[in-house]
Amino acid sequence: MSAPLVRISTCAGLCSGVERALELTYRAAQEAPPPVNTLGPLIHNPGVISDLKAQGVGMISDPGEADRGTVVLRSHGVPHETKEALLAMGLTVVDATCPFVTSAQEKAARLKAAGYLVVILGEKDHPEVLGLRSYAGDDSLVVESPADLPAQLPAKKVGVVVQTTQSQRRLAELVADLAPRARELLVHNTICSATEQRQAAAIALAAEVECVVVVGGKNSGNTRRLAELCAAQQPCTYHVESAEEINPVWVMGRRTVGITAGASTPPQQIQNVAARIREMEV
Repeated sequence: MSAPLVRISTCAGLCSGVERALELTYRAAQEAPPPVNTLGPLIHNPGVISDLKAQGVGMISDPGEADRGTVVLRSHGVPHETKEALLAMGLTVVDATCPFVTSAQEKAARLKAAGYLVVILGEKDHPEVLGLRSYAGDDSLVVESPADLPAQLPAKKVGVVVQTTQSQRRLAELVADLAPRARELLVHNTICSATEQRQAAAIALAAEVECVVVVGGKNSGNTRRLAELCAAQQPCTYHVESAEEINPVWVMGRRTVGITAGASTPPQQIQNVAARIREMEV
């Protein structure tokens, strides 16, 4: 028997925001005052984090761990108090926050300043959402679905911002629930275009193949959502971080296998997975 035909999504892998973050960090490793550390993982991809470590870029989990040198702010952004604290310590700060995240932070701050109750659609413990909440205020609400909203909204003037890697479906569900409950509703659709493009291409691919492999960090929110969307279209969907995780049983008897990848997945990781599948005679 021959190997299955492998189709790679027309839009998969690194987005411009992640590419920018990597470029800034690798440049900092060469030019910025040492030691160079990222505050938390720069992106949610274990392979990339290992490569950064090999290039001399360390990682700290708390600003207090840095007493000199350079701190790179992760692509997901940080609470504004954190950035201010690092600058006050006299450290060199390289801001690698994705521009889409920065825009969402600014919109959250404007909503708060205008007196809106800010509702953030996102994962409450995700680094990007923690940063967004620092701009939206302590009274902001973080929800993953309408079910997370309180029975009685604490205000009738409501503004919405969205974790940049959420899906349009989830946003539509939230807005449909909020609209009849708020006297004034202002929605900022801060889902980034890269997320939309990857999700649309992945759904289209999943409808045309017999198995889907989604490549990217297990801790990557946008990659997990790609896997969810693909699984809804094609139940034979698997999420892996590397080619070594591929089980031949997954593709056994399949004529076509589709591959897509999250916005923090480098091209080489995608190609490694494709090569591994092409080696399998099923």
